[in-house]
Amino acid sequence: MAQSKACSPSCSSFRCGKNAAWFRRDGVWCKDGDEYCTVVKCTYAMCSKRRLLSQGICGETVKRKTVERQPDEFFEDDDPKLNAMHLKGKALRKLSRHEDDDDF
Repeated sequence: MAQSKACSPSCSSFRCGKNAAWFRRDGVWCKDGDEYCTVVKCTYAMCSKRRLLSQGICGETVKRKTVERQPDEFFEDDDPKLNAMHLKGKALRKLSRHEDDDDF
């Protein structure tokens, strides 16, 4: 099983939000901080594919876990607070009108 890998500034999808990344022979240098670019510490690190996770982990290297559920498992809780719908505005007015019509 493949381990998740840390994002590196040498990746083609890596982008610096301040455009401060300077590519050198020995690595990527941050002009803003005058040191080597570290994705974990940088607040301006971005991914053009939107795969950058917290702690600087590349989302393309993470294996997804899926769980199959039966339709009955979705509605196991009979607690009315969990199953209640909260409506506002136009939807609430339409629903209250239909309830009033049923009383007649």
